[in-house]
Amino acid sequence: MSDRAAGQTSPLSILRGKISFIDLMQGVGLLAVILLGSLIMAFMSPVFATVRNIENVLQSATIIAVVAIGQTFVILVAGIDLSVASVLVLASVLSVGLVNFYGWSPEMAIIAAIGAGMLIGLINGLAVTKLKIPALIATLATMTIGRGVAFIFSGGTNIAPVPKIFVELQAGRIFGIPTVILLTLALAIVAQIVLSRTKFGRSVYATGGNPLAARLAGINTERVIILCFVISGFMAAVAGLLITARFEAGAATAAQGMELAVIAAVVIGGVSLFGGEGNMGGMLLGVILLGLVQNAVNLLNVPPNWDSVVSGLVIAAAAALDVYRRNYLEAGMRKKVIATKASKPTRQN
Repeated sequence: MSDRAAGQTSPLSILRGKISFIDLMQGVGLLAVILLGSLIMAFMSPVFATVRNIENVLQSATIIAVVAIGQTFVILVAGIDLSVASVLVLASVLSVGLVNFYGWSPEMAIIAAIGAGMLIGLINGLAVTKLKIPALIATLATMTIGRGVAFIFSGGTNIAPVPKIFVELQAGRIFGIPTVILLTLALAIVAQIVLSRTKFGRSVYATGGNPLAARLAGINTERVIILCFVISGFMAAVAGLLITARFEAGAATAAQGMELAVIAAVVIGGVSLFGGEGNMGGMLLGVILLGLVQNAVNLLNVPPNWDSVVSGLVIAAAAALDVYRRNYLEAGMRKKVIATKASKPTRQN
């Protein structure tokens, strides 16, 4: 008999309802903060509200957003991927260097660059699931190795010129909107559909929320985790192609510290560091908010070192909020379970 037929509400339904409501309120709150912050910055800086500045903020945010899409999958399974910035750089130099140094076609170089990103993701996933290495350590190792390989391949310098396809990608517009922005939105929409409408997406949430229960339900949690790391590598490599188009060079020295910005954006967007909670819509709002903060720091001529301080404070605040949200959910869940049990009539012999 279903919960509805029995006139009862299951603890799982209660929890899902709470998560949905909190996610909604967090999204509304983030949107309100973005609008209020934008209004304040428009008064403080005449440059902020210009079309050129807003477009520049959004185009810069696309690179972090694409990486964050992949990072979201990993964090949803209670993992973390520190190698994303190194994968981005490696994909960037490969996509240009294979053409300039070895005469490859741009298409084959792009495929190789994306393949390299997915390979690193696969290595990360296997290290975490098969070798039982903590994700933090496994991805820290591939982060160092990936950037080292990129520097060796490029000689430590940016590689130019880039194939024409990158120039066209950066200059392209559809209905007046930069192609890179529309591409990022398309990737986020596809990712959200995968998470919310497919069996794999449900397995991702289940694995991150309660891996033991997921295994008992027949989910191959190791395979899910590996696929999430592969997706992260794929997205980081795609971001490497976008940064190549933006800089018009194989960016060997780019993305220093980007992995922290990506994690901050994901957590600010409501994706729980404990796994099992979050969505792409909130993540995109987190990316935009972080982009606005960084843009404000630049426009207000704040010393560069303070940019790192602000980012660190934002990460700490987001992590604290995540812990509070989780504790609130668990406390509410316990109360509802106790109330549900108490409301059931005592069985007579």
